[in-house]
This record gives sequence, C-alpha cells and structure tokens, in this order.
Amino acid sequence: MTAAFSVTNPYNNTVLNEYRYDSWEHVVNCINRLRQGQQVQKKLTAFSRADILRNLATLITEYADELALLVTRETGKTISDSRVEIVRATNTAIASSEESRQITGETLDSDAYPPARSRIGVVCWRPLGTVLCITPFNFPINIAIHKIGPAFAAGNCILFKPNPQNIASSRFLVDLCYRAGIPQDTLQLVMPAISDMPQVIAHADINAVNFTGGTEAAAAIAKAAGYKKLLFELGGNDALIVMADGDISSAVHAAINQRFATAGQRCTAAKRLFIHTSVYDEFRDSLLQATRCLKVGNPEDSDTFVGPVINSLAADALEQRITEALARGATLAQGGQREGNIIYPTILENVPDDCAVVRDETFGPVMPLRRFDDIAELIEVINGTPFGLQAGVFTNDMRLMRRLFEELEVGTLATNDGPGFRAEHFPFGGVKQSGIGREGVKYAIREMSFQKTLVL
Repeated sequence: MTAAFSVTNPYNNTVLNEYRYDSWEHVVNCINRLRQGQQVQKKLTAFSRADILRNLATLITEYADELALLVTRETGKTISDSRVEIVRATNTAIASSEESRQITGETLDSDAYPPARSRIGVVCWRPLGTVLCITPFNFPINIAIHKIGPAFAAGNCILFKPNPQNIASSRFLVDLCYRAGIPQDTLQLVMPAISDMPQVIAHADINAVNFTGGTEAAAAIAKAAGYKKLLFELGGNDALIVMADGDISSAVHAAINQRFATAGQRCTAAKRLFIHTSVYDEFRDSLLQATRCLKVGNPEDSDTFVGPVINSLAADALEQRITEALARGATLAQGGQREGNIIYPTILENVPDDCAVVRDETFGPVMPLRRFDDIAELIEVINGTPFGLQAGVFTNDMRLMRRLFEELEVGTLATNDGPGFRAEHFPFGGVKQSGIGREGVKYAIREMSFQKTLVL
C-alpha cells in the first residue's frame, strides 16, 4: 500500500476517514483477475446478467438511505439531492437489466451490390474485454451504475476507479454488486495513486476506458490509452434560453433546479442564461424572488437546497471568478457571500462575454444573466465555446426549436426545459470538448462492445 489520503466532509471539514492508495502490485493483480474473469463472463447467459442487475436495483433501493447519507457526507450535496440520485441509480440498474436482454445484431445479404455472391453476413455485438471505469465526485452512485451496468450487461469485466472522495460509498456499492450476483472476478475496485494511472490505462489487458470528468484528465487518459476504445463524458458550458413566448415560471424553476441544485456542480448545469430583452426584467425579478427563498446550509437537513461545494479549492476558484466579473463591470444581483465551502446562490448581470465565469465551465452556484435580441447572434455566442454538451430553450415556436436544434453545436437540445435534462435510457454526451461517444444504457452497451461478422 502507498501513501495515505484523507476524505473530509465538505460542510464541516471533519475527517470522515483515512485511506491508502493501492500499490501497483495490487492493481496488477486485480487486472489479472479480471482477465481470467472474462471466461466467467462468457459462461453467463444474457438472462443471468439481466437477473443479477435486477437484483442490484432491488438492493440499491433497500439501502437507499445509507447510500444517500454516505454521498451527502462525502460530497456535500443535499440529502434530498442524494436521495434523487439513488432513485436514478436504481432506474439505471433496471434499464441495464432490461437492455441486457435486447442486445441484437443484424443480417446482411451479400448480393446488394454486384457481383452477387449468395452469401449472408451475421453481425453480432461482442464485449471488448476489460473496461476501466473512472467516475467523478458529484454523482458517485448513479454515474458508477451508468458505467458498471452497461459494461456488465455487454459481457465485459470492469476495473472500477472512483474519485477518492467517494471511496466509502463506492465500496458500499461494489459490495451490493457482489451481493446481487456480479462475480468478483468480473468487477474489481481499485484506488491507484495518480502517478500510477498512466500505466493502469496503458496496461495491455485494459481494452477500453469509460471516463466522466474534466478535459485535462481526459487528454492525459487519451495520451496514455493509445488505440484503446474511449468513452468520455466531459464538461459543458450549457446554455438556457428564454424566448419572449417562453413560460417564465417554468423557466425560473428550471434555472434554479438546474443551476443551484448540487451547488451547481453538474456538467449539465445551466451555466449561461440568455433571456430575451422583452421578458428579461420579468424573468430576473421572479428569479431573484425565488432564489431568496432557498435554504442554504447543512446538507443533511431535508429542507436545505444549497450546500457546500466539494472543497476549499473549488470555493476559492468560484470566489475568484465572481470577483473578476465584478471588477470588470458585472453587477451583483444576488448572493456573492461565502461561508466556509458554501458559496451562496449568486446571480450576476452585465457580465462581459470574455469573463471566465461565462467563457469557461464554472462548477458552482453562480448564474450569469445575459440579454439578447437577435437569434443569429445568440447562436454564435452559444457556439463560441470549446464545449458542446446540452442546451435548453423555453419557447412554443416550432420553427425556432428546429433552427436551434440544427444550428446549436450540442449533443442534446431540451425544449421547454433546461440543459440539465437527462433520462437514463436517452443517449447522453456532447460534441467538441464535451466528450466522445454516448452514454445512456443502450448506447453505452454498444460503446463498450464491438461488431463481429460471420459470413455464411
């Protein structure tokens, strides 16, 4: 075992526990075990995997309270938010169970093009082998199931590397996986030191990497991975658009829930709000009134809406971005204060487009508002970022919806909702620096499989 690290509660800074990183020898032993475990997977039928994943969903529901409390203490997200995550994780396990029965290929007739050869191609999906699944701190259970569930359903073995902040909840989850029937030879949790990660990724028996996190880490993974299959779900600078005919009340509700929930630490959070000039004042006033009613504080209290960000470094970065925006002429409409790792819900107006708080992905409860009149200019501004994850628009104009769908450089456009919309069975992922490939259970199964053809 190598050097120790501590996990600290973001709200009160108490040390939850201390751990040691796994040695390189231990990691290699786990990878070797999974290589042998591929033979175990081959003997499992699709219906067996389906039953196991359904068992997992039942166990997650049974231990929902314990899991939610662990997540809240590790991440600082509110207990109500953590409970929602556990429900979603249950749904993801159920969807993985159902999709494991639906993995189908196709047949192709060779005489579609001359010369006719009277042959038939049978195309099947087959597992890649061992998938390294790397998860972030903000949704430690649901994102883990979004990787483990489809990978196992496809017949892969899984080397699971969670964020160190979530080691207790991740170990709890893996124990539930074993109790559900996932063989230990097909799922192993490891916590290597950061310095060992390049050689973990490059190991010959790692066949794919499924990663959720930041672009800097993704670049390092890609460099180490070489020709391995990569599935990346990265960041976003997601736009929420409110048109003149949009439902203001619904738009305010979406803005608050998709920016201030999880203390704004979501890749799909509404990070840039574009409000049509004709409804700007109405939207802002309603937003400010609703924001003042939000309870900020202890995330273990059931009525708290905004808790702390993950650590003091994150809080420092947010404070710096707010300070920079104000120094460059932005107006503080609401919030701005800090208590420990808590950044109060902050609403800014008149923020220059090149300020970091709008130019880059801002992971925290800071909401910049921007007026607009011209749709063409709006599209250009929204697309003027290296990210392209999701966007949301409030309007009843079908032509405008279609135009935004065609012209916005994003993976998903949600109409009459914010960019934070996600359903476990929908494809999820972005373009540009927001990722490679698609999650969403059915789509993730295909990402973690390859096509193999038998010619008859």
